[in-house]
Amino acid sequence: MPTIALVDDDRNILTSIAMAFEAEGFRTRTYTDGASALEGLLADPPDIAVLDIKMPRMDGMELLRRLRQKSNLPVIFLTSKDDEIDELFGLKMGADDYIRKPFSQRLLVERVKTVLRRARNRAEGNEEEEESDRVIRRGKLVLDPDRHVCLWDGKPVTLTVTEFLIFQALAQRPGIVKTREALMDAAYDDQVYVDDRTIDSHIKRLRKKFRAVDPEFNAIETLYGVGYRFRDE
Repeated sequence: MPTIALVDDDRNILTSIAMAFEAEGFRTRTYTDGASALEGLLADPPDIAVLDIKMPRMDGMELLRRLRQKSNLPVIFLTSKDDEIDELFGLKMGADDYIRKPFSQRLLVERVKTVLRRARNRAEGNEEEEESDRVIRRGKLVLDPDRHVCLWDGKPVTLTVTEFLIFQALAQRPGIVKTREALMDAAYDDQVYVDDRTIDSHIKRLRKKFRAVDPEFNAIETLYGVGYRFRDE
């Protein structure tokens, strides 16, 4: 039973995500500021920590910096939509992943499980074999879900977690049509309601991002009235 430390100054968020992780079999410890979290994380290290960036007394960046001086504990950042620079800086400092607020609890749980699995594989020395099984390669596409990396023709394409999950659902089975409902299930928590237009907006942004690196990109095909599919040419 893995232990997860949750650090956020919003007690409502702490309570909500702690319940979600406990339902998945995790033990949870919660902290409402970075200073108390640092003391607890070093004194009794959990298996993984989820840190909010913006907190009183000590923010998530400073907490990670001090933590990395003494520990390789896996860390996932919670960030707001306006924290893109902080996200990049945090990853360079040694964060393992990030997820933006507002977020689906199911997505956060899955990202935590992925980071824990990656850390376990590193410790056991079989990370390379595990990763090779999970990396999706389709023509010009390389999609690595463990590292949240997407390459098209060797060029990086930066995707949000939701965009990544939608594109992954399409690329896993080329030629198979995915309805909007199926893509909603792949990307959103059951408790989060989105309509068809939300999926269409995500697809529009995905195409825009890929066409920024390849103007001829046409791997996402629309079947009007049905859904979308990935064309593996």
